[in-house]
Amino acid sequence: MRIRSALLLLFLSISEAALAQAKKLTLSEAEDLAMRGHPRAASADLIAAASKMGITEARAPYSPQVSGAVTGVAAEHGSTLAAGTIQTSSLYSRIAAGVTVSQLITDFGRTGNLVASAKARAAAQDRNAENVRTSIRIVVDQAYYEALAAESVLKVAQAVSANRELLLRQVRALAESSLKSTLDVSFAGVAASEAELGLVRAENDARAAQAHLSSAIGTEQSETFDLADEPLPAPLDSNPEDLRQQALKQRPDLAALQANVDAAQRFAQAEKDLNRPTVGLVGVAGALPDTDPRLKGTYSAAGFNVTVPILNGHLFAARRTEAELRAQAAQKDVEDLTVQISEQVRLAWLEANTAFRRLDVTARLVAEAEQALRLARTRYEIGLGSIVEVNQAQLSEVSAEIAAASAKYDYLSRRAALAFVTGALR
Repeated sequence: MRIRSALLLLFLSISEAALAQAKKLTLSEAEDLAMRGHPRAASADLIAAASKMGITEARAPYSPQVSGAVTGVAAEHGSTLAAGTIQTSSLYSRIAAGVTVSQLITDFGRTGNLVASAKARAAAQDRNAENVRTSIRIVVDQAYYEALAAESVLKVAQAVSANRELLLRQVRALAESSLKSTLDVSFAGVAASEAELGLVRAENDARAAQAHLSSAIGTEQSETFDLADEPLPAPLDSNPEDLRQQALKQRPDLAALQANVDAAQRFAQAEKDLNRPTVGLVGVAGALPDTDPRLKGTYSAAGFNVTVPILNGHLFAARRTEAELRAQAAQKDVEDLTVQISEQVRLAWLEANTAFRRLDVTARLVAEAEQALRLARTRYEIGLGSIVEVNQAQLSEVSAEIAAASAKYDYLSRRAALAFVTGALR
């Protein structure tokens, strides 16, 4: 008994020392740490930044295209034509350097649609990055509430173990005075050992919850935090339909899919524009520092070019059809996610409402269990009850305390899940 009491005191002192060294942390601070340091958040931001480069790429045809060239040729004297081409071949010995400048005049909307499609894809990636951050935030919130619940259960287990050790000492003293039997001492010892096992499990669960919180924040090392408690939020909205409409307006993943639909539709229009002509200007200029004496030492020319597609084996038609089908599929993805969101909101509302109702039930359960335990101990002390009744009342009281300790944080976790599915978690 003395060894058990000493071990319990040692455990409590170690727990208090660890808590004193723990880093203080609030829920908002945990979320901020995750937003700043989580690898998934950084990856999503980098992908969103990379997608914005697609806008510059799509706009490139609007700008002049300039290239330089240096050419050296050793040709047979007097040759001017070559096989494989119908234009005059420049088969003159020379060294030449010059530039070529081309400028798109119009492609009748294709480039504009490609730019619009790139902007929509970039917007979709921005919303995807927001959705990733929101997903990280909900994991952090639920891990935080899980850790708070584990701490509450640990405190209950510590109190239960201390109370059962006290009862064991009292029963042992009564047995030594021949007022109670050794059977009562055995029952009290079993109850104390069960409480000690429960304390070990609660300690492990608390450490596991702290490790889960560290992982959710995005840290490699498991840390111990002194967590600030969170107040209960305002009562639930009685109409889940309002929350469903809110989700359809605010969910970043739905907004990302809608942006993808816009991108696919503009790309399909750009593929349709492939059948239109392309008009451009081209100019060349340069010098020939070493050349055939029959050639002039400089050259320059300018002109325009109109490209009109005629036949290409139905390539453009197939590309247009493919793009239109992909746009239709993207629209169906939006409709599918809309159905899923509606279900998620209704289920999350029901779970949060049930968790809220548990708060009152568990509070009454604790009060009734405490009263039953007091009555059982009183009956046992005056000789009207047995130690078995006391043990049973203790078990009921422990179960009630644990249920009450978990109910609050389960409700907070359910409310966070509801905020997540409605898009309100930012």
